Amino acid sequence: MSKLGNLGARLHRGEVGYDFVGHRKIWYGVSILITITAIVGLAVRGLNMGIDFQGGAVFTTPKTSVSVSQAETYAEEAAGHEAVVQKLGTGGLRIQVAGLDTSKSDEIKAALAKDMKIDTENINADLVGPSWGEQIANKAWEGLAIFMVLVVIYLAIAFEWRMAVAALVALIHDITITTGIYALVGFEVTPGTVIGLLTILGYSLYDTVVVFDSLKEQTKDLTKQTRWTYSEVANRSINGTLVRSINTTVVALLPVAGLLFIGGGFLGAGTLNDISLSLFVGLAAGAYSSIFIATPLVADLKEREPAMRALAKRVRAKRAQAADDGHTGAGSEGGYSADSADSEDATPAVVGPRPRSGTGATSSGPRTQPSSRNRGRGRPSGKRR
Repeated sequence: MSKLGNLGARLHRGEVGYDFVGHRKIWYGVSILITITAIVGLAVRGLNMGIDFQGGAVFTTPKTSVSVSQAETYAEEAAGHEAVVQKLGTGGLRIQVAGLDTSKSDEIKAALAKDMKIDTENINADLVGPSWGEQIANKAWEGLAIFMVLVVIYLAIAFEWRMAVAALVALIHDITITTGIYALVGFEVTPGTVIGLLTILGYSLYDTVVVFDSLKEQTKDLTKQTRWTYSEVANRSINGTLVRSINTTVVALLPVAGLLFIGGGFLGAGTLNDISLSLFVGLAAGAYSSIFIATPLVADLKEREPAMRALAKRVRAKRAQAADDGHTGAGSEGGYSADSADSEDATPAVVGPRPRSGTGATSSGPRTQPSSRNRGRGRPSGKRR
């Protein structure tokens, strides 16, 4: 078995692990810092909305010797709006002008053809009206809102409302970070970006539900025992699914990284950036929020319940009693006290398997039964009957 497989098995059994829930305030702080940075980026730079949302025109030229910077200058002079120019694999240029009145498209097309010394008929123009772009943006927001509502309803029915709230917070966290990265990087927001956002939200939700399902299974009849608190069981659930989350995230990120860095970076296929950046950032943020945000937040909400507070109080009391019994019994014969049999249940454990019972000896030592071979020994000598 590989080292990662060994680690996964030991995490699942609780032999090793990390106290995610116990250090939740650190990760809350990290998430708040990243979120504030994303919000500042959105406020200062804003999103670079594509023509599908703003309306405008896209002019595609055949192979030309005109540079990208020269084409940007020509397009801005002709249109009076900021232009985005990309070099195509064919050697041509893709000139995008957002917020453009479509009635002026022929005039701008003629001006570009004159400046770039290209026949007007060889320049292809795709036009999107402002009303169409506004309609697309509204539909995108409606789709996102419907998705969120359905997620909350499903989780509230399948699990409980606290898990639904935690999952919603994690999803908003992922959306904010992804859109903030888009604002800071300056990538264009297109319908492909929206598709990527919805995809990563579904992936993040899947990862969260896996942990929630394990947590729900392990917390059945939790208040009937005094060994674990809810937070400790939640932490064991995260550790038990940690390697699975890492594996699925890495496997999903590899092809997306290929699209983003090779397709969009080296090959210059700029259209791939629209969807690959949202997928790459969103997949990483979704895996992070499922482990460090969603489940610790559920533990925070559950620990506020009176039943869970009472359970935590009983667990602490039993552990304190076990510690006292251990100290008072240290000087007795064999180090055994009347309550030491229950001390294993009182052991606080973030990770680690439950110790095997029956390993300690009593004050009189373990009793053994004589074997049949030795039962006759020790009797007074006499004749055999």
